[in-house]
Amino acid sequence: MSHRTLSHPDNTPPHAFTQAELEWLPWLEPLPESELTERHFAGLVDASRAKSPYFMLLARDPDILGARTRTDKDIFYNPDAGLPRAERELSAAATSRYNGCIYCASVHARFASHFSPRSADIQRLLDEGVGAKLDVRWDAIVAASVALSSTPIAFGVAHVEALRAVGLDDLAISDVIHGSAFFNWANRLMLSLGEPAAPMKA
Repeated sequence: MSHRTLSHPDNTPPHAFTQAELEWLPWLEPLPESELTERHFAGLVDASRAKSPYFMLLARDPDILGARTRTDKDIFYNPDAGLPRAERELSAAATSRYNGCIYCASVHARFASHFSPRSADIQRLLDEGVGAKLDVRWDAIVAASVALSSTPIAFGVAHVEALRAVGLDDLAISDVIHGSAFFNWANRLMLSLGEPAAPMKA
C-alpha cells in the first residue's frame, strides 16, 4: 500500500546540535489517530505516543513498532543493573551526534543532562563532536559507542578493556553496546523518514 508523500517547504531544519526540544516532520503520512485499533495501541505501548508523528508513522506496522518500543524501554528504563540512566543516555547521544541525527541527539542529550549534573559536558559533546574530552569514564563510553556506530567490527577488545578500566561490569558494558546499537539503527530510520524542525511558536 502506498502512502502520501509529504513536503515541508516552509521548514528550515536546524543545523546545529542542541539540547533544546525540537519537533519532527515526517515525509510520509502518519496513520490518522482515528484509524487506531487495539493492535495499534498495543504497538504504541503508551497511548500518549498517538500524539507523536514519528510513532504514528511507525504505527503503520504495529507489530514491528511494539518490538521496537519494548526494546527501547528495556534499554533505557530497566533499573535492575547496568549503567546509570545518564550514561545510557550519553551512549545514545554520542551515537546520534556521530550519525548526524540532530533530533535524536537533542532528545538524549537533554535526558543525559537531566539525569546528571553535567549539562556543560553534554553540550561540549554536541558542539565539538564525539572527539570532545569529558572524563576517562565518559570518554570510554563515547569511544565504544562511536566504534559500534562506525561499523560493528570497529568495536573490539580494546574498547571492552577501556570500559572495564573505568569501572563498568558486564551488564554496564552490555548497556553501552545495546544503547549504541539500537540508536545506530534508530538514527538511520529517523533520518530516512523525516526532518527536524524548530518548535512551533504559540
